[in-house]
Amino acid sequence: MSNELSSVAAAGDRSNGGRSTSPESGPNHTVSKDTRRRVVTASFIGNFVEWFDYAVYGYLAGIISTVFFPESDRQTALLATFGVFAVSFFVRPLGGFIWGHIGDRLGRKQALSLSIVLMSVATFCIALIPGYATIGVMAPILLLLVRVVQGFSAAGEYAGASAFLVEYAPSNRRGLYAAVVPASTAAGLLLGSLLAALLSSVLTAEQLNEWGWRLPFLLAAPMGLIGRYIRTKLEDTPAFRELSEKETVKAPALAMFKTYRKQLVIATGAVLLNAVGFYVILSYMPTYLSVELGFGAAESFLATTIALASYIGFIFLTGIASDKFGRKRMLITASVLFVVLTVPAFMLLDTRNFLVIVLVQILLGGMLTLNDGTLPSFLAELFPTKVRYTGFAVSFNLSNALFGGTAPFMATLLIGMTHNQLAPGWYLVAAALVSLIAVLFAAETSKKPLQQD
Repeated sequence: MSNELSSVAAAGDRSNGGRSTSPESGPNHTVSKDTRRRVVTASFIGNFVEWFDYAVYGYLAGIISTVFFPESDRQTALLATFGVFAVSFFVRPLGGFIWGHIGDRLGRKQALSLSIVLMSVATFCIALIPGYATIGVMAPILLLLVRVVQGFSAAGEYAGASAFLVEYAPSNRRGLYAAVVPASTAAGLLLGSLLAALLSSVLTAEQLNEWGWRLPFLLAAPMGLIGRYIRTKLEDTPAFRELSEKETVKAPALAMFKTYRKQLVIATGAVLLNAVGFYVILSYMPTYLSVELGFGAAESFLATTIALASYIGFIFLTGIASDKFGRKRMLITASVLFVVLTVPAFMLLDTRNFLVIVLVQILLGGMLTLNDGTLPSFLAELFPTKVRYTGFAVSFNLSNALFGGTAPFMATLLIGMTHNQLAPGWYLVAAALVSLIAVLFAAETSKKPLQQD
Protein backbone atom coordinates (compact mmCIF):
# COMPACT_ATOMS: atom_id res chain seq x y z
CA MET A 1 0.00 0.00 0.00
CA SER A 2 2.88 2.39 0.69
CA ASN A 3 4.05 1.92 -2.91
CA GLU A 4 0.58 2.87 -4.18
CA LEU A 5 0.63 6.04 -2.07
CA SER A 6 4.07 6.99 -3.34
CA SER A 7 2.86 6.44 -6.90
CA VAL A 8 -0.05 8.83 -6.35
CA ALA A 9 2.29 11.57 -5.13
CA ALA A 10 4.86 10.85 -7.84
CA ALA A 11 2.22 11.05 -10.59
CA GLY A 12 1.49 14.62 -9.60
CA ASP A 13 5.12 15.52 -9.14
CA ARG A 14 6.09 14.34 -12.62
CA SER A 15 3.50 16.62 -14.17
CA ASN A 16 4.91 19.64 -12.30
CA GLY A 17 8.64 19.02 -12.13
CA GLY A 18 8.55 18.27 -8.40
CA ARG A 19 6.96 21.59 -7.42
CA SER A 20 3.58 23.19 -7.98
CA THR A 21 2.75 26.75 -8.89
CA SER A 22 -0.79 26.00 -10.02
CA PRO A 23 -3.45 28.68 -9.49
CA GLU A 24 -4.92 26.89 -6.50
CA SER A 25 -1.53 26.75 -4.81
CA GLY A 26 -0.85 30.42 -5.32
CA PRO A 27 2.45 32.10 -6.18
CA ASN A 28 3.59 32.28 -2.55
CA HIS A 29 2.86 28.65 -1.64
CA THR A 30 4.85 26.16 -3.71
CA VAL A 31 4.56 22.48 -2.82
CA SER A 32 7.58 20.19 -2.76
CA LYS A 33 7.70 16.54 -3.76
CA ASP A 34 8.35 15.42 -0.18
CA THR A 35 5.48 17.51 1.15
CA ARG A 36 3.05 15.91 -1.28
CA ARG A 37 4.19 12.44 -0.25
CA ARG A 38 3.68 13.28 3.43
CA VAL A 39 0.26 14.77 2.70
CA VAL A 40 -0.87 11.66 0.83
CA THR A 41 0.49 9.34 3.53
CA ALA A 42 -1.00 11.34 6.41
CA SER A 43 -4.39 11.58 4.70
CA PHE A 44 -4.43 7.85 4.02
CA ILE A 45 -3.40 6.80 7.52
CA GLY A 46 -5.70 9.24 9.32
CA ASN A 47 -8.74 8.32 7.25
CA PHE A 48 -7.85 4.63 7.52
CA VAL A 49 -7.83 4.81 11.33
CA GLU A 50 -11.13 6.69 11.51
CA TRP A 51 -12.98 4.32 9.20
CA PHE A 52 -11.52 1.15 10.67
CA ASP A 53 -12.91 2.34 13.99
CA TYR A 54 -16.26 3.17 12.46
CA ALA A 55 -16.62 0.03 10.32
CA VAL A 56 -15.78 -2.64 12.88
CA TYR A 57 -19.21 -2.13 14.44
CA GLY A 58 -20.92 -3.07 11.17
CA TYR A 59 -18.89 -6.25 10.70
CA LEU A 60 -19.53 -7.42 14.26
CA ALA A 61 -23.20 -6.38 14.31
CA GLY A 62 -24.47 -9.96 14.56
CA ILE A 63 -22.39 -10.63 17.68
CA ILE A 64 -23.01 -7.20 19.21
CA SER A 65 -26.77 -7.76 18.89
CA THR A 66 -26.57 -10.82 21.16
CA VAL A 67 -24.45 -8.94 23.75
CA PHE A 68 -26.55 -5.78 24.00
CA PHE A 69 -30.02 -7.04 22.97
CA PRO A 70 -30.13 -10.67 24.23
CA GLU A 71 -33.85 -10.76 25.09
CA SER A 72 -34.99 -10.02 21.52
CA ASP A 73 -35.51 -12.50 18.69
CA ARG A 74 -32.78 -12.65 16.04
CA GLN A 75 -34.23 -10.17 13.55
CA THR A 76 -35.40 -7.71 16.24
CA ALA A 77 -31.98 -7.77 17.89
CA LEU A 78 -30.29 -7.18 14.54
CA LEU A 79 -32.68 -4.32 13.77
CA ALA A 80 -31.93 -2.79 17.17
CA THR A 81 -28.18 -3.06 16.54
CA PHE A 82 -28.47 -1.45 13.12
CA GLY A 83 -30.85 1.09 14.65
CA VAL A 84 -28.05 2.18 16.98
CA PHE A 85 -25.79 2.26 13.90
CA ALA A 86 -28.31 4.52 12.13
CA VAL A 87 -28.99 6.85 15.08
CA SER A 88 -25.30 7.67 15.28
CA PHE A 89 -25.58 9.04 11.74
CA PHE A 90 -28.27 11.53 12.67
CA VAL A 91 -25.68 13.68 14.47
CA ARG A 92 -23.53 13.80 11.34
CA PRO A 93 -25.24 16.80 9.68
CA LEU A 94 -24.66 18.77 12.89
CA GLY A 95 -21.09 17.52 12.87
CA GLY A 96 -20.79 18.60 9.25
CA PHE A 97 -21.68 22.18 10.17
CA ILE A 98 -19.32 22.28 13.15
CA TRP A 99 -16.35 20.59 11.48
CA GLY A 100 -16.97 22.64 8.34
CA HIS A 101 -16.88 25.83 10.40
CA ILE A 102 -13.62 24.76 12.07
CA GLY A 103 -12.07 23.66 8.78
CA ASP A 104 -13.03 26.80 6.84
CA ARG A 105 -12.24 29.22 9.68
CA LEU A 106 -9.25 27.68 11.49
CA GLY A 107 -7.88 25.30 8.90
CA ARG A 108 -8.23 21.80 7.54
CA LYS A 109 -5.35 20.53 9.69
CA GLN A 110 -6.98 21.66 12.96
CA ALA A 111 -10.25 19.92 12.19
CA LEU A 112 -8.63 16.67 11.05
CA SER A 113 -6.27 16.44 14.03
CA LEU A 114 -9.12 16.83 16.50
CA SER A 115 -11.58 14.50 14.77
CA ILE A 116 -9.21 11.52 14.86
CA VAL A 117 -8.78 11.86 18.63
CA LEU A 118 -12.53 11.90 19.24
CA MET A 119 -13.08 8.86 17.03
CA SER A 120 -10.32 6.82 18.64
CA VAL A 121 -11.43 7.55 22.20
CA ALA A 122 -15.06 6.72 21.40
CA THR A 123 -14.14 3.46 19.67
CA PHE A 124 -11.88 2.40 22.52
CA CYS A 125 -14.76 3.00 24.94
CA ILE A 126 -16.98 0.51 23.07
CA ALA A 127 -14.56 -2.23 24.11
CA LEU A 128 -15.10 -1.28 27.77
CA ILE A 129 -18.93 -1.21 27.87
CA PRO A 130 -20.36 -4.13 29.89
CA GLY A 131 -23.03 -6.21 28.17
CA TYR A 132 -26.76 -6.34 28.88
CA ALA A 133 -26.29 -9.30 31.20
CA THR A 134 -24.12 -7.15 33.51
CA ILE A 135 -25.75 -3.70 33.63
CA GLY A 136 -29.08 -4.23 31.89
CA VAL A 137 -30.59 -1.44 29.80
CA MET A 138 -27.65 0.88 30.52
CA ALA A 139 -25.54 -1.24 28.18
CA PRO A 140 -27.37 -0.30 24.94
CA ILE A 141 -27.75 3.29 26.18
CA LEU A 142 -23.99 3.64 26.65
CA LEU A 143 -23.44 1.99 23.29
CA LEU A 144 -25.73 4.55 21.67
CA LEU A 145 -23.94 7.49 23.34
CA VAL A 146 -20.53 6.31 22.18
CA ARG A 147 -21.84 5.71 18.67
CA VAL A 148 -23.15 9.29 18.60
CA VAL A 149 -19.64 10.56 19.41
CA GLN A 150 -18.29 8.36 16.60
CA GLY A 151 -20.84 9.77 14.19
CA PHE A 152 -19.97 13.33 15.15
CA SER A 153 -16.27 12.66 14.61
CA ALA A 154 -16.75 10.89 11.27
CA ALA A 155 -18.70 13.90 9.99
CA GLY A 156 -15.49 15.88 9.61
CA GLU A 157 -13.15 13.19 8.37
CA TYR A 158 -14.12 12.31 4.81
CA ALA A 159 -14.79 15.91 3.75
CA GLY A 160 -11.69 17.27 5.46
CA ALA A 161 -9.33 14.66 4.06
CA SER A 162 -10.76 15.17 0.57
CA ALA A 163 -10.41 18.96 0.72
CA PHE A 164 -6.89 18.57 2.11
CA LEU A 165 -5.77 16.36 -0.78
CA VAL A 166 -7.53 18.29 -3.54
CA GLU A 167 -6.01 21.58 -2.35
CA TYR A 168 -2.52 20.06 -2.32
CA ALA A 169 -2.87 18.23 -5.65
CA PRO A 170 -1.63 19.41 -9.05
CA SER A 171 -4.56 20.78 -11.05
CA ASN A 172 -4.53 17.86 -13.51
CA ARG A 173 -4.31 15.15 -10.80
CA ARG A 174 -7.00 16.18 -8.33
CA GLY A 175 -9.10 13.09 -9.06
CA LEU A 176 -6.18 10.74 -8.44
CA TYR A 177 -5.17 12.46 -5.20
CA ALA A 178 -8.73 12.58 -3.87
CA ALA A 179 -9.14 8.86 -4.63
CA VAL A 180 -6.79 8.25 -1.68
CA VAL A 181 -9.74 9.03 0.62
CA PRO A 182 -12.11 6.23 -0.48
CA ALA A 183 -9.10 3.91 -0.84
CA SER A 184 -8.12 4.52 2.78
CA THR A 185 -11.73 4.13 3.85
CA ALA A 186 -11.88 0.75 2.12
CA ALA A 187 -8.52 -0.21 3.65
CA GLY A 188 -9.98 0.47 7.10
CA LEU A 189 -12.93 -1.73 6.20
CA LEU A 190 -10.53 -4.36 4.87
CA LEU A 191 -8.64 -4.58 8.15
CA GLY A 192 -11.95 -4.77 10.01
CA SER A 193 -13.12 -7.57 7.73
CA LEU A 194 -9.84 -9.46 8.13
CA LEU A 195 -10.01 -9.21 11.91
CA ALA A 196 -13.65 -10.29 11.95
CA ALA A 197 -12.82 -13.27 9.72
CA LEU A 198 -9.84 -14.18 11.90
CA LEU A 199 -11.83 -13.96 15.11
CA SER A 200 -14.67 -16.01 13.63
CA SER A 201 -12.17 -18.69 12.57
CA VAL A 202 -10.04 -19.04 15.71
CA LEU A 203 -12.57 -18.37 18.48
CA THR A 204 -15.66 -20.28 19.47
CA ALA A 205 -19.07 -18.60 19.41
CA GLU A 206 -18.96 -18.43 23.22
CA GLN A 207 -15.53 -16.77 23.25
CA LEU A 208 -16.63 -14.25 20.61
CA ASN A 209 -19.71 -13.30 22.62
CA GLU A 210 -17.84 -13.05 25.92
CA TRP A 211 -14.71 -11.09 24.96
CA GLY A 212 -13.50 -11.72 21.42
CA TRP A 213 -15.66 -9.04 19.78
CA ARG A 214 -14.01 -6.38 21.97
CA LEU A 215 -10.48 -6.91 20.63
CA PRO A 216 -10.72 -4.84 17.41
CA PHE A 217 -12.11 -1.87 19.36
CA LEU A 218 -9.10 -1.92 21.69
CA LEU A 219 -6.81 -1.17 18.73
CA ALA A 220 -8.37 2.27 18.36
CA ALA A 221 -6.27 4.06 20.98
CA PRO A 222 -2.75 3.32 19.67
CA MET A 223 -3.82 3.70 16.03
CA GLY A 224 -5.46 7.05 16.77
CA LEU A 225 -2.35 8.40 18.49
CA ILE A 226 -0.24 7.48 15.49
CA GLY A 227 -2.68 9.14 13.10
CA ARG A 228 -2.84 12.34 15.12
CA TYR A 229 0.95 12.56 15.43
CA ILE A 230 1.38 12.33 11.65
CA ARG A 231 -1.28 14.97 10.98
CA THR A 232 0.16 17.51 13.39
CA LYS A 233 3.46 17.47 11.46
CA LEU A 234 1.89 18.93 8.30
CA GLU A 235 1.23 22.50 7.22
CA ASP A 236 -2.26 23.50 6.19
CA THR A 237 -3.07 23.50 2.48
CA PRO A 238 -1.69 26.19 0.13
CA ALA A 239 -5.25 27.19 -0.85
CA PHE A 240 -6.31 27.72 2.76
CA ARG A 241 -3.11 29.57 3.68
CA GLU A 242 -3.58 31.88 0.72
CA LEU A 243 -7.19 32.50 1.75
CA SER A 244 -6.24 33.14 5.40
CA GLU A 245 -3.71 35.77 4.27
CA LYS A 246 -6.72 37.73 3.04
CA GLU A 247 -9.67 36.92 5.29
CA THR A 248 -11.64 33.75 5.96
CA VAL A 249 -15.44 33.80 5.98
CA LYS A 250 -16.81 34.39 9.49
CA ALA A 251 -19.89 32.21 8.93
CA PRO A 252 -19.15 29.61 6.22
CA ALA A 253 -22.52 27.89 6.59
CA LEU A 254 -24.41 31.14 6.13
CA ALA A 255 -22.33 31.98 3.06
CA MET A 256 -22.97 28.51 1.65
CA PHE A 257 -26.76 28.75 2.03
CA LYS A 258 -26.81 32.31 0.71
CA THR A 259 -24.69 31.85 -2.41
CA TYR A 260 -24.22 28.13 -3.13
CA ARG A 261 -27.66 26.56 -2.62
CA LYS A 262 -27.72 24.93 -6.06
CA GLN A 263 -24.33 23.31 -5.49
CA LEU A 264 -25.51 22.05 -2.11
CA VAL A 265 -28.62 20.38 -3.58
CA ILE A 266 -26.62 18.79 -6.42
CA ALA A 267 -23.94 17.56 -4.02
CA THR A 268 -26.46 16.05 -1.58
CA GLY A 269 -28.19 14.16 -4.38
CA ALA A 270 -24.95 13.01 -5.98
CA VAL A 271 -23.80 11.51 -2.66
CA LEU A 272 -26.86 9.25 -2.37
CA LEU A 273 -25.45 6.35 -4.41
CA ASN A 274 -22.23 6.49 -2.41
CA ALA A 275 -24.15 6.60 0.87
CA VAL A 276 -26.36 3.59 0.19
CA GLY A 277 -23.90 1.65 -1.95
CA PHE A 278 -20.97 1.96 0.43
CA TYR A 279 -22.82 0.67 3.47
CA VAL A 280 -24.82 -2.03 1.66
CA ILE A 281 -21.97 -3.44 -0.43
CA LEU A 282 -18.94 -2.93 1.82
CA SER A 283 -20.35 -2.98 5.36
CA TYR A 284 -23.71 -4.74 5.45
CA MET A 285 -22.86 -7.49 2.96
CA PRO A 286 -21.27 -10.00 5.40
CA THR A 287 -24.39 -9.78 7.59
CA TYR A 288 -26.64 -10.15 4.54
CA LEU A 289 -24.78 -13.24 3.34
CA SER A 290 -24.64 -14.96 6.73
CA VAL A 291 -27.95 -13.94 8.31
CA GLU A 292 -30.30 -13.59 5.32
CA LEU A 293 -28.83 -16.14 2.89
CA GLY A 294 -27.48 -18.61 5.46
CA PHE A 295 -23.89 -18.49 4.20
CA GLY A 296 -21.13 -19.33 6.69
CA ALA A 297 -19.84 -16.37 8.74
CA ALA A 298 -16.17 -17.03 7.95
CA GLU A 299 -16.89 -17.44 4.22
CA SER A 300 -19.02 -14.26 4.22
CA PHE A 301 -16.19 -12.21 5.72
CA LEU A 302 -13.65 -13.78 3.36
CA ALA A 303 -15.74 -12.94 0.28
CA THR A 304 -16.12 -9.33 1.41
CA THR A 305 -12.40 -9.12 2.18
CA ILE A 306 -11.49 -10.20 -1.37
CA ALA A 307 -13.97 -7.69 -2.81
CA LEU A 308 -12.54 -4.90 -0.64
CA ALA A 309 -9.00 -5.64 -1.78
CA SER A 310 -10.07 -5.36 -5.44
CA TYR A 311 -12.03 -2.19 -4.64
CA ILE A 312 -8.88 -0.46 -3.38
CA GLY A 313 -7.08 -1.23 -6.64
CA PHE A 314 -10.01 -0.10 -8.79
CA ILE A 315 -10.43 3.17 -6.89
CA PHE A 316 -7.09 4.61 -8.06
CA LEU A 317 -7.89 3.68 -11.66
CA THR A 318 -11.17 5.55 -11.31
CA GLY A 319 -9.35 8.60 -9.96
CA ILE A 320 -7.08 8.60 -13.01
CA ALA A 321 -10.06 8.09 -15.34
CA SER A 322 -11.97 10.98 -13.77
CA ASP A 323 -9.00 13.28 -14.43
CA LYS A 324 -8.97 12.17 -18.07
CA PHE A 325 -12.68 11.85 -18.89
CA GLY A 326 -14.26 14.19 -16.36
CA ARG A 327 -16.18 13.80 -13.10
CA LYS A 328 -19.65 14.04 -14.61
CA ARG A 329 -19.16 11.24 -17.14
CA MET A 330 -17.82 8.85 -14.48
CA LEU A 331 -20.66 9.55 -12.05
CA ILE A 332 -23.33 9.10 -14.73
CA THR A 333 -21.77 5.80 -15.83
CA ALA A 334 -21.80 4.52 -12.25
CA SER A 335 -25.48 5.37 -11.76
CA VAL A 336 -26.56 3.75 -15.02
CA LEU A 337 -24.65 0.53 -14.26
CA PHE A 338 -26.29 0.28 -10.83
CA VAL A 339 -29.76 0.78 -12.29
CA VAL A 340 -29.21 -1.99 -14.83
CA LEU A 341 -27.08 -4.58 -12.99
CA THR A 342 -27.81 -4.41 -9.25
CA VAL A 343 -30.87 -6.67 -9.03
CA PRO A 344 -29.42 -9.37 -11.32
CA ALA A 345 -26.24 -9.28 -9.21
CA PHE A 346 -28.23 -9.84 -6.01
CA MET A 347 -30.01 -12.76 -7.66
CA LEU A 348 -26.66 -14.40 -8.26
CA LEU A 349 -25.68 -14.01 -4.59
CA ASP A 350 -28.35 -16.58 -3.70
CA THR A 351 -26.53 -19.34 -5.61
CA ARG A 352 -24.61 -20.24 -2.41
CA ASN A 353 -21.55 -20.73 -4.63
CA PHE A 354 -18.52 -19.09 -3.02
CA LEU A 355 -16.77 -18.24 -6.31
CA VAL A 356 -19.93 -16.69 -7.75
CA ILE A 357 -20.48 -14.65 -4.59
CA VAL A 358 -16.91 -13.33 -4.70
CA LEU A 359 -17.20 -12.41 -8.38
CA VAL A 360 -20.53 -10.64 -7.80
CA GLN A 361 -19.08 -8.65 -4.91
CA ILE A 362 -16.06 -7.68 -7.02
CA LEU A 363 -18.46 -6.54 -9.76
CA LEU A 364 -20.56 -4.48 -7.34
CA GLY A 365 -17.44 -3.04 -5.72
CA GLY A 366 -15.97 -2.16 -9.12
CA MET A 367 -19.19 -0.39 -10.11
CA LEU A 368 -19.14 1.49 -6.82
CA THR A 369 -15.59 2.72 -7.39
CA LEU A 370 -16.77 4.58 -10.49
CA ASN A 371 -18.81 6.70 -8.11
CA ASP A 372 -16.63 6.62 -4.99
CA GLY A 373 -13.35 7.30 -6.77
CA THR A 374 -14.80 10.36 -8.49
CA LEU A 375 -17.04 11.80 -5.76
CA PRO A 376 -14.38 13.39 -3.45
CA SER A 377 -12.85 15.54 -6.19
CA PHE A 378 -16.30 16.31 -7.65
CA LEU A 379 -17.65 17.58 -4.32
CA ALA A 380 -14.50 19.53 -3.47
CA GLU A 381 -14.52 21.25 -6.85
CA LEU A 382 -18.18 22.26 -6.56
CA PHE A 383 -17.43 24.73 -3.74
CA PRO A 384 -14.88 27.59 -3.44
CA THR A 385 -12.08 27.44 -0.84
CA LYS A 386 -13.87 29.70 1.63
CA VAL A 387 -16.79 27.24 2.06
CA ARG A 388 -15.29 24.04 0.60
CA TYR A 389 -15.06 22.12 3.87
CA THR A 390 -18.55 23.21 4.95
CA GLY A 391 -20.21 22.54 1.59
CA PHE A 392 -18.61 19.11 1.28
CA ALA A 393 -19.22 18.13 4.91
CA VAL A 394 -22.86 19.24 5.06
CA SER A 395 -23.92 17.66 1.75
CA PHE A 396 -21.97 14.44 2.34
CA ASN A 397 -23.17 13.97 5.91
CA LEU A 398 -26.78 14.96 5.27
CA SER A 399 -27.13 12.32 2.58
CA ASN A 400 -25.26 9.75 4.68
CA ALA A 401 -27.37 10.51 7.75
CA LEU A 402 -30.65 10.04 5.92
CA PHE A 403 -29.71 7.14 3.67
CA GLY A 404 -26.21 5.79 4.40
CA GLY A 405 -26.39 5.07 8.11
CA THR A 406 -29.91 3.75 7.71
CA ALA A 407 -28.98 1.46 4.79
CA PRO A 408 -28.30 -1.71 6.87
CA PHE A 409 -31.44 -1.03 8.92
CA MET A 410 -33.55 -0.37 5.82
CA ALA A 411 -32.18 -3.44 4.04
CA THR A 412 -33.06 -5.66 7.02
CA LEU A 413 -36.45 -3.98 7.45
CA LEU A 414 -37.37 -4.22 3.76
CA ILE A 415 -36.49 -7.91 3.70
CA GLY A 416 -38.69 -8.45 6.76
CA MET A 417 -41.61 -6.46 5.32
CA THR A 418 -41.51 -7.83 1.78
CA HIS A 419 -40.07 -11.30 2.48
CA ASN A 420 -37.96 -10.60 -0.59
CA GLN A 421 -34.20 -11.06 -0.31
CA LEU A 422 -33.69 -8.80 -3.34
CA ALA A 423 -35.00 -5.76 -1.43
CA PRO A 424 -31.50 -4.31 -0.75
CA GLY A 425 -30.80 -4.46 -4.48
CA TRP A 426 -33.93 -2.48 -5.35
CA TYR A 427 -33.00 0.04 -2.65
CA LEU A 428 -29.65 0.53 -4.38
CA VAL A 429 -31.39 1.04 -7.74
CA ALA A 430 -33.53 3.83 -6.25
CA ALA A 431 -30.43 5.54 -4.83
CA ALA A 432 -28.68 5.32 -8.21
CA LEU A 433 -31.63 6.99 -9.96
CA VAL A 434 -31.59 9.96 -7.57
CA SER A 435 -27.82 10.40 -7.97
CA LEU A 436 -28.15 10.21 -11.75
CA ILE A 437 -30.70 13.05 -11.80
CA ALA A 438 -28.56 15.22 -9.50
CA VAL A 439 -25.37 14.78 -11.53
CA LEU A 440 -27.16 15.61 -14.78
CA PHE A 441 -27.69 19.14 -13.43
CA ALA A 442 -24.02 19.60 -12.47
CA ALA A 443 -21.35 21.37 -14.50
CA GLU A 444 -18.07 19.64 -15.35
CA THR A 445 -15.32 20.86 -12.99
CA SER A 446 -12.29 18.64 -13.61
CA LYS A 447 -10.56 20.90 -16.15
CA LYS A 448 -11.09 24.15 -14.26
CA PRO A 449 -8.93 25.74 -11.52
CA LEU A 450 -10.24 25.42 -7.98
CA GLN A 451 -12.55 28.26 -7.02
CA GLN A 452 -11.07 30.59 -4.42
CA ASP A 453 -13.91 33.09 -3.78
